[in-house]
Amino acid sequence: MSSPQAQGLVELPDSHRGAITLGDPAYHRDPADVFSELRRAYGPVAPVLLDGQVPAWLVLGHRELIQVTTDTALFARNVARWRLREQIPAEWPLWPMVGGGPAGASLLYTEGDEHRQRAGAVSRALAGIDPVEVRAQCEAYAEDLVESLAHRGHAELMAQYALLLPVMVMGWALGVPGDENEALVAAATDQLAGGDRALAGHQHLHRTMQALVRRVRERPGADVASRLAADPVGLSDEQLCQDLIVTIVAGHQTTAYWMGNAIHRMLIDPRHTDAFVRGRLAVSQALREVLWDDTPTAIFAGRWTSRPAHLGHVTIPAGDLVLLGLAAANRDPHLRPEPGVGMRGSRAYLSYSHGPHSCPDPARDAAETIVTAGIEVLLDRLPDLHLACPPEQVGWAPTVWMRGLESLPVDFTPTPPTIRYAGGTPWI
Repeated sequence: MSSPQAQGLVELPDSHRGAITLGDPAYHRDPADVFSELRRAYGPVAPVLLDGQVPAWLVLGHRELIQVTTDTALFARNVARWRLREQIPAEWPLWPMVGGGPAGASLLYTEGDEHRQRAGAVSRALAGIDPVEVRAQCEAYAEDLVESLAHRGHAELMAQYALLLPVMVMGWALGVPGDENEALVAAATDQLAGGDRALAGHQHLHRTMQALVRRVRERPGADVASRLAADPVGLSDEQLCQDLIVTIVAGHQTTAYWMGNAIHRMLIDPRHTDAFVRGRLAVSQALREVLWDDTPTAIFAGRWTSRPAHLGHVTIPAGDLVLLGLAAANRDPHLRPEPGVGMRGSRAYLSYSHGPHSCPDPARDAAETIVTAGIEVLLDRLPDLHLACPPEQVGWAPTVWMRGLESLPVDFTPTPPTIRYAGGTPWI
């Protein structure tokens, strides 16, 4: 929702007068309904407003989104191309998620050779993680988290499980000290929410990654941050810091919300309950259906037109902000003419974006491993998990960019602590 103090930061063009504001109460209640309304009114590309009445164009169509993410010359990544950039104050709460901030130093918003080199370095560093070890770490952390709550008979699964497990695994992979986990969850959540604490959340992430950069420069180890620091591309300290922020925020929040959305669907949709609990559909395939229907990354910012661009039914002026409607594109009726019909077997979803700026394969693999292991361990230990409130009372996180649960209260049969033997043969 737009805050009163952030109204009217720029002069609105005629194309955006009367446009809806992303992040208002209707959007948070049901973004899919808002996307459908926009599609009916405007077609595959719609004018929208962000906090402070900042105009942007939201791409809703699957074909149009493929066009935008493929043509990186026309729909470019550098925030310096934004014609409104100098008019937006530095304290704008959406800056951390739009162009990486006024300075635009993030890997996500680089172009050409610089992007290929930095993205390649991140991909190589992530590829160095042993997938067997990742799975083992996921299971160990998941067991510890379930053990901490299994005796209670109730839990809030977002705060106590889904939001913690990915940051524990990602923190281990990057080399972040374990005592930073809860603060990292809070900072990433604040940044994505885009509210009063967004900038403070971003600053905390920056300080944490700066400390990690200092450590790996002085005492490199066998972690992602150390491999990235040693990559031949030769990142500066600030570039390394920014690329680590991208890696942990993208790896944590999307994975946590993917897990939460999957568990939520399992608890309210018998078809997904069968898939996860009774094994009628492989967990990995069931999770991909969640990406189609309830993807955690709803909207991604941004692209900027390098010249006037015809897209869908509109011509977008040069220097305008273009938002990727990933969730809307996954539900495009031209791709899925029958609403509610699954896309089993197809991986044409755009949850990881598309094109040269899409999520690297090692990161996708790690996310699927974390979510799969997390759900399998949870259901193995707490097989009678059920919602502790009516489905309509489950709240969603107040962010434009993500579709994830704010809380997920559950009940289950309490179980006694698991006895773990340090070694040898236990008495029986």
